[in-house]
Amino acid sequence: MEQLAALHDEAEGAGSTLVTGAGFGVLGTEAVVARLCAGRPVPARVRVDALASVAVEAGRLGEALAASMVDVAATGGRRYAGGRLVRTRLGADVYRLTLPDGVAVTSVGAPSGELYGARTASGAPDVVATSMLVPAAPAVRALLPVAGALLRVPALRRLVVSRLARVELPASPRPREHTWGHAVVTWADGTEREGWLRAGEAMDFTAAAAATVAQRLARGEGKPGAWTPATVLGPDLATAAGGTFVDG
Repeated sequence: MEQLAALHDEAEGAGSTLVTGAGFGVLGTEAVVARLCAGRPVPARVRVDALASVAVEAGRLGEALAASMVDVAATGGRRYAGGRLVRTRLGADVYRLTLPDGVAVTSVGAPSGELYGARTASGAPDVVATSMLVPAAPAVRALLPVAGALLRVPALRRLVVSRLARVELPASPRPREHTWGHAVVTWADGTEREGWLRAGEAMDFTAAAAATVAQRLARGEGKPGAWTPATVLGPDLATAAGGTFVDG
């Protein structure tokens, strides 16, 4: 995402519009941030939580997803501190959340696109992003830094990706009725605002978001440059893709 953002001036000069993160959870969390920040000064801190509920089809995990999983572990944790992207221990940020529908979940800090999206939508110097895709069990989280160091060895990374890609997954329904995007925004004077975006199955929302972005760009609603979805098309893009905002 940062590499795409670096093409902003080139895209603007060419009259092209580049959009990254048009799905859950980037749009599902940055839209909440943009809505909370609208008409207000730049906040001091932002935290977003991407709480996907995904149905799994039977079949192999596949190389693309396997590579993403391995790369998250190898990259380690990330957050923005003082306006700079800094390293943290993967799994260090852990939050126990009660969703608006009463379900309790645990979300863990991750080096995800949601982190970049929340920073872009808010301009806040301190940003944390968490995801339910990182294991929350304490014993597993304790091993993540060691696993990450090993997975940075190219030969071992290739081996693990190859093995993971061949894992056969059984079909399973989505674990919860709703997918949720969550944000907590804090200003320097101590003011805090919280918001949620409710959606259905996360991959259905992703497909709808990508299609909606493409349709709107085709109608000329964007502007030249490199963007995240809500920064170029507004937070209501998330409702057009099937989400519903819920006040905190």
